[in-house]
Amino acid sequence: GPMTKKFGLTKTLKKFIPHESQRYAAEYIITHPVTALLLDMGLGKTVTTLTAVNKLIYDYFEISKVLVIAPLRVARDTWPAEIQKWEHLQNLTYSVAVGTEAERLRSLKTQADIYIINRENVQWLIEENGVVFNYDMLIIDELSSFKNHDTKRFKSLMKMRPKVKRVVGLTGTPSSNGLMDLWAEFRLLDMGQRLGRFIGKYRTDYFLPDRRNGNIVYSYRPLPDAEQQIYDKISDITISMKSTDHLNMPELIISEYTVKLSEEERQHYEELKEELVLELPDGDVTASNAGSLSNKLSQMANGAIYSDDRDILPIHDRKLDALEDIIEAANGKPVLVAYWFKHDLARIQERLNKLHIPFATMDKADSISRWQRGELPVGLIHPASAGHGLNLQSGGSTLIWFGLTWSLELYQQTNARLWRQGQQSKTVIIQHIITTGTIDRKIMSALQKKEETQNALIDAVKAELGGKK
Repeated sequence: GPMTKKFGLTKTLKKFIPHESQRYAAEYIITHPVTALLLDMGLGKTVTTLTAVNKLIYDYFEISKVLVIAPLRVARDTWPAEIQKWEHLQNLTYSVAVGTEAERLRSLKTQADIYIINRENVQWLIEENGVVFNYDMLIIDELSSFKNHDTKRFKSLMKMRPKVKRVVGLTGTPSSNGLMDLWAEFRLLDMGQRLGRFIGKYRTDYFLPDRRNGNIVYSYRPLPDAEQQIYDKISDITISMKSTDHLNMPELIISEYTVKLSEEERQHYEELKEELVLELPDGDVTASNAGSLSNKLSQMANGAIYSDDRDILPIHDRKLDALEDIIEAANGKPVLVAYWFKHDLARIQERLNKLHIPFATMDKADSISRWQRGELPVGLIHPASAGHGLNLQSGGSTLIWFGLTWSLELYQQTNARLWRQGQQSKTVIIQHIITTGTIDRKIMSALQKKEETQNALIDAVKAELGGKK
């Protein structure tokens, strides 16, 4: 049955008080059968879309069956969490179709308002499982999953597209080298009405060959006015944060991306915590040892800790997975990532290399100027080296805290690398990756209350170690 009630009465629901932009976007989805939400992560695309869905189902009786297609972790974790979290969405029922074929079939046959599936299973859903495709609204979370018109998932979804009366596509604001991808993405949304039905024509209309070898073109660059022309073409169905006004301070949006440990990881974490308690000379957390204990607790929250002989002991990859998802959602727009420990840096670099995502650490003039020119998808920064003189705002408007710091001064100083006058974007997003049930939560709340005291640190460590005085 509906899963929203599974926490009984203990669940505390959040009251949704939308920003002006969220209210506008939810209304827009209701009045536009096809909507593209080109908004950056942290602006609440999910809750905004759900707010509209809720009204379309329960106020307007216009739709009754919604399909959400998303990246795996987003399908499995983010959508259910958002539906469960908000008071105004408690009527909505949902069913998550991920996992084995048997599990997916069971989920599809469960009665619900919203069916959530991961993008890898789109072709299976449409062509291989015999369940009738009768959704009247389609939500594509991460339009970039469909930027390639040659893939099977694109072709099979395209076949079903005429059956669906409402479509919402969600993605971050495309960078200029992401403009080529808009063709396929909008072909799926409006069946080729705005950007045309053929990629060849789109290419010649808006782009020039950039790198070529004989007749083989490796890359294209947009013509001088292409970006504006493309946006004009799609503007009647698109909400985006194209910014024009950079005179005043941009709006600062602080958001949290929470990750959760598995049973096994949690156990490992608790064992390591027990060892910390045993290390205390007389069982007491004092000013002299609170710093090092807090360091160890933070490392554990981030996913790794140094052993006594300085080896890196991995505990979990939850933050790395979250970082990967956030970078994908940034859609090619540069993100700055703040790390605190050396092993955070090592693990982040290893993951980015594995994903073939170019990055540099912001510690050399050369890498700083590459970031400034917008050439780096990811810049890595240590708060202690983010001195006041370092202006990074021309390279991006999103900062991700992979791990937190107790230092309010370094925290604010790092945020001010992007959140400052001269920032081209209207909004600066500061995203914090928080591991639930760890010291992260305490540090976050101390930073928000602007507590600079050592007492906050000592109290947090005590609470985290289970009230050992």
